[in-house]
Amino acid sequence: MFGKQFLVSEPVRGTSGEFITLARVVKTQGRQGEVAAEIHTDVPDRFSAGMSVLALPATHSASPEAVRRELEVEEVWPHKGLLVLKFLGVDSISEAESLIGCELQVPSSERAVLDPGWNYVSDLAGCTVLDHGLEIGRIADVQFGTGEASLLVVKNNAGQQFDIPFAEAYLEGMDLDRRQVRMNLPDGMLEINAPVTDEEKLEQTRPAKRKGH
Repeated sequence: MFGKQFLVSEPVRGTSGEFITLARVVKTQGRQGEVAAEIHTDVPDRFSAGMSVLALPATHSASPEAVRRELEVEEVWPHKGLLVLKFLGVDSISEAESLIGCELQVPSSERAVLDPGWNYVSDLAGCTVLDHGLEIGRIADVQFGTGEASLLVVKNNAGQQFDIPFAEAYLEGMDLDRRQVRMNLPDGMLEINAPVTDEEKLEQTRPAKRKGH
């Protein structure tokens, strides 16, 4: 039996997913070189004093060969929904300004080990979804809603899209080595979530027939 399934986000960067983005610097904070960063990971206490991170400049999209700068976290604390970081050797506002827009990364090999029942979003992207052994399509995205279960956005070769709850009750098993998510969905779920066909759209535009009195 599978326990509850939870998803954790840590965006993958690089041509082969060799780096994980933990945060992005949005502004300077204070006068001693501190910066404030928005968090891009759901793993609690991911940052700690003494850890090394790689700062990828904001210009990396225009320059794929942008050089990552290695930094050591000296201090870290939360502040108004952001994370304040003080890096060793970054001791002035002007030095901190050079980090604005940088993604703070670690190599994928240093990705946090998750407890059983937890999975990384990046591991699910591209996986084939099977329903009772039949292929539905591949996971194109994961959406986090207000409900308990996240939604797997699955697309097939015909361009159809299905929104499938990633719920314990429907999950038969996962084989991330084979890139498969096996599910047993209730009858009719795929029809409910399937996009409206052109014929159905046309039918919806026709005026309703008046019943005789």
